[in-house]
Amino acid sequence: MVTLSEKILGAQAGTYIDRIVDKAFCHDGTGIQAKIIYDAMGAPGIRKPDAIYIIYDHIAPANNSQTAELQAELRTLARIYQVRFWDIGSGICHQVMAEGQVQPGEVVIGADSHSCTLGALGAFATGVGASDMAGIWVSGETWLRVPDSIGIHLSGTLNTGVEWKDAALSYVAGLGMDGATYAALEFTGESAASVPMEGRLTLCNMAVEAGAKTGLFYADKETERYLAEFSVPCTVQEPDNPTYVQEYDIELADLEPVCAVPHRVDTIRPVSDLAGTHLDQVFIGTCTNGRFEDLARAARILKGHRVQVRTIVVPASERDYLQAITSGVAADLVQAGCTIGPPGCGPCLGAHMGVLGEGEVALSTANRNFKNRMGVGASYYLCSPATAAASALHGEITDPREVI
Repeated sequence: MVTLSEKILGAQAGTYIDRIVDKAFCHDGTGIQAKIIYDAMGAPGIRKPDAIYIIYDHIAPANNSQTAELQAELRTLARIYQVRFWDIGSGICHQVMAEGQVQPGEVVIGADSHSCTLGALGAFATGVGASDMAGIWVSGETWLRVPDSIGIHLSGTLNTGVEWKDAALSYVAGLGMDGATYAALEFTGESAASVPMEGRLTLCNMAVEAGAKTGLFYADKETERYLAEFSVPCTVQEPDNPTYVQEYDIELADLEPVCAVPHRVDTIRPVSDLAGTHLDQVFIGTCTNGRFEDLARAARILKGHRVQVRTIVVPASERDYLQAITSGVAADLVQAGCTIGPPGCGPCLGAHMGVLGEGEVALSTANRNFKNRMGVGASYYLCSPATAAASALHGEITDPREVI
């Protein structure tokens, strides 16, 4: 009768608790904001340096001198307090944390809304603001209300050309952008165990787009297999007849490639209905779909061809980038005419490395298509890596099932 969130947090839904934080992380954007608040508190010291992570990803490398100076400030703080620090080129904070830094059952707090990504590992992971992060630096704890849980039941198997991003966009559209406000999404059902880790990370990443506090998978053999790559121990988690406030069923075989259309994540249309839509840019990357598996699927479609529109590819982490290089995936992408950026967020937040101009239209594997996010006056559709690659070949939105 207990949900995974209740198990990890040790209290019933609706209860307000103070909880020791096992891992806390921020990036170059929120980190400097947390430092400002920390300094205003009198810089009283960081209680658990080994549990604090600073990861440069949002504007990395720096795009101007002001950014560089702020990043230098945060480097100094990391050095003084000897917190865990990843400089430019390491990758997106959520992906770096997923690569051996997080274990099932932990409470993980990130100063970024997509921190819920790490629920894929059976952790309770959620995002907070800079002031809360400063408080965690000082106290090692945070407070929160234990969320109610919504059961997302997965059944069936994805068809060729349909990806986990299509499933993520579909459930966000089904729930609505505020349909799961402050709830935890638990991904369960007969097909949950067969979802690969890269799919779990994608599904949990987009939980916040439905307003959720977090998204979680129960740690199982797939979690154990994945964490073994980093020599991280894994405690398997078994469902205990959890009570959900709402249940949502997804038959994977019924899904098709979809796009979220401008300017809402929860407004989707089949790719087949949008075929022929002109594109100025395609972007493959972000904490949603910049992992090696995403890049490899895109490369399989692009190999031996040339893109017909500017196409930017940004790996999610150094590990993903290295794997793309050693496997030949990076070479296939470059030979197809793609531009590969350093590991990080790239143009996702509209800061650099691919910002759009007014009136331009882009197709992106990111998680948000809010107005003016990736470029003032531009429009962007969200899709899977397969749809992005197929569309790059034609310079217009294209159903990946036509080219696979």
